[in-house]
Amino acid sequence: MSNRKQTSTLWAALLAAGLAAGGPHSAVGGQAGAQKPADAKSKPANPAGGKSTTSKPVGPRPLEFLIEQHKLENGLRVILSVDHSAPVFSICVTYDVGSRNEPPGHTGFAHLFEHLMFQGSENVGKGEHFLLVLNNGGGMNGTTNEDRTNYFEELPANQLDLALFLEADRMRRLAVNQSNLDNQRAAVKEERRLGIDNQPYGPTDEALSDILYDNFAYKHSVIGSMADLDSAKLEDFQDFYRLYYAPNNAVLTLVGDFNPQNALAKIKKYFGGFPSQPTPPRPDLSEPPQAAERRRRMDDTFAQTPRLDQLYKVSLGDTAEWFAVQTISGILGWGESSRLYQRLVKEKELAVGVETDLENRPGPSPFQIEVSLRPGGDFAAVEQIVQEELERLQSQPVAAWELEKVRLTSRRQRAQRLRSSLSRAILIGDSTAKFGDPGLINTFEKRLNAVTPQDVQRAAQKYLGKNQRSIIETYPKQAASGGAQ
Repeated sequence: MSNRKQTSTLWAALLAAGLAAGGPHSAVGGQAGAQKPADAKSKPANPAGGKSTTSKPVGPRPLEFLIEQHKLENGLRVILSVDHSAPVFSICVTYDVGSRNEPPGHTGFAHLFEHLMFQGSENVGKGEHFLLVLNNGGGMNGTTNEDRTNYFEELPANQLDLALFLEADRMRRLAVNQSNLDNQRAAVKEERRLGIDNQPYGPTDEALSDILYDNFAYKHSVIGSMADLDSAKLEDFQDFYRLYYAPNNAVLTLVGDFNPQNALAKIKKYFGGFPSQPTPPRPDLSEPPQAAERRRRMDDTFAQTPRLDQLYKVSLGDTAEWFAVQTISGILGWGESSRLYQRLVKEKELAVGVETDLENRPGPSPFQIEVSLRPGGDFAAVEQIVQEELERLQSQPVAAWELEKVRLTSRRQRAQRLRSSLSRAILIGDSTAKFGDPGLINTFEKRLNAVTPQDVQRAAQKYLGKNQRSIIETYPKQAASGGAQ
């Protein structure tokens, strides 16, 4: 589900490519930013000068980064992570507000503000934010999901004042007026038409949360209801802005080439004078137990092949059980050697592709198995094989080589992603806003490596029962008219 979030996409294609490959200003290697303490001293391998007899094999270097935490008097959380490997920095301001914070009748507000935040503020004209960043050699964007909204820039090291000024100005006094509101409501409608209504599997992707969750917080889509956006008044959006876009509801993460003392002084200069606002109410994210399988059929005009989506609600995203389910995700669907790919694509030739995905949320997290069937594919046969593999996880401990494959695959993917200072800033901001833990970026690998075969078996038994699954079958429309299964 995480790879199909509804977000603004003015620069999304370029930035997504940058995040995946490390970005144009990548630090070298997965260890960027990890430095020795100032008083650390190198020691010779053998002080006596003779042949060393105590050398040990060098193991893999941990993917860890130096992190400083600060909090301003107005409640703004500040996370600093220095990395001098390239003369650039990335800043990410993460607001603890997403679609989960929207009550019925007011959906789509968080996503709309992702657009409004680029429409000007007290000292920045409409569209000027983009021009200032681009003309100074940088890039920027914003994204929204269920749990948070973030805004970020990547700039040369000498442009820190510019980035702080721009982010502070729109936190302090955004131009939330009728003209900008009407303009961006129209932009969101167009985004929906392009990204959901007229995309293959777009309606299916939107239906995933609806079938899986009972609680409205996670049940409705991030992009929201167009009827809700049309009926909302200007005062509703102004109230939403005052409550959620305040310093005490935000995390400012700075990663890259800067002096931490100077940077903190500048952050206090630009953000320190802002008043805090009343603490926003925490949404109830609890879910009642699911006692029976849920099933839905979708007919898709744009789809070329059938698709099966099988979903489960699992644990919160910062628990040991979550890491066990993450391991299950890797065993079932990461790469051509995964269990489901081998059986569905290689052996039985029932499918052309298999993916698994697990999000980490502060509420029940969604685990998704997605299978792209061959044209005219047999849904019942695919479901049976998926169920057999889930039951095998519940009844038999996984092999040591499978655990090691998941660990190494995860390490490679994270090392590639974490080369980018921007990617690090986003990840640290996310974990701080969602779990209050900026250090999750440093402990993730250790916690995944600690998962045992028994942990995997217990998680599969607890969360992946047959009655706990929610299934969507998507048929190409022409197949549906021809009497497909």
